[in-house]
Amino acid sequence: MASETEDIKYEESFIKNTRGMKLFTCKWVPANQEPKALIFICHGYAMECSITMNSTARRLVKAGYGVYGIDYEGHGKSDGLSAYVPNFDHLVDDVSAHYTSICEREENKEKMRFLLGESMGGAVLLLVHRKKPEFWDGAVLVAPMCKIAEEMKPSPLVISILSKLSGVIPSWRIIPGQDIIETAFKQPEIRKQVRENPYCYKGRPRLKTAYELLRVSTDLEKRLNEVSLPFIVLHGEDDKVTDKAVSAELYKVASSSDKTFKLYPGMWHGLLYGETPENIDIVFADIIGWLDKRASAGNGGFECELKRKNDPLKG
Repeated sequence: MASETEDIKYEESFIKNTRGMKLFTCKWVPANQEPKALIFICHGYAMECSITMNSTARRLVKAGYGVYGIDYEGHGKSDGLSAYVPNFDHLVDDVSAHYTSICEREENKEKMRFLLGESMGGAVLLLVHRKKPEFWDGAVLVAPMCKIAEEMKPSPLVISILSKLSGVIPSWRIIPGQDIIETAFKQPEIRKQVRENPYCYKGRPRLKTAYELLRVSTDLEKRLNEVSLPFIVLHGEDDKVTDKAVSAELYKVASSSDKTFKLYPGMWHGLLYGETPENIDIVFADIIGWLDKRASAGNGGFECELKRKNDPLKG
């Protein structure tokens, strides 16, 4: 499916992963010009790209970027039991393989490539970066899931039971927890939109998914110093879903020489589309300002050319 509006060309397609599952992918690109750089979206838990991330993608295209999305296994329009993540590493492999293949296309080889990850997508992003530390030109991390906030985390007893049961009844939806939609998005009309989106999962987390999220976030928290790419990390001060203190820690200990941390007073978890229009404008001014500075410095520059020559695109 393809459509064109307001100088934005939008296309959808399906790909197959190595496990034979059909995964939904999409892209938003400027209709009348070459994108100045490419941005690859990693969406959040229980979310999807084509509807939830549409407003984000369109803002970025209007700023001159080409934007690509993929719905993970068990998410959105992709194959798999809804919101079931049996192995987080497989999910990361799918994202890395698809996005790398887009960068390998002849017309894209010279373009700068940035990752944008929200919440659980921030964890996906950091693990995609870990697979190929030199490959990506930068990252935008929006309330990344490097640690689940204490308010959202099950009790130690539940975690202990969860660890034992996740191998026996992995797809059961029995994890008690707060309503994430209610906790993540400040604006009531946005909560309503997410609840009415048939491609967003609204049930309780499945055992194995919850186990995988805990496993991955715990691992990331221990290895924040390994993050080496240029990044901006953004977090709402009143976020009750992911831990803002760990975003501050990422900024402090990451080995990246180019890093920025923005903490927004009074803002919640859903910075890209769950806040007031004025707040969303503030967040995107910071994101686009950060991207523009790096895209203009890198595109066509000697360092970028050198990096591409010395960085064969490995699978």
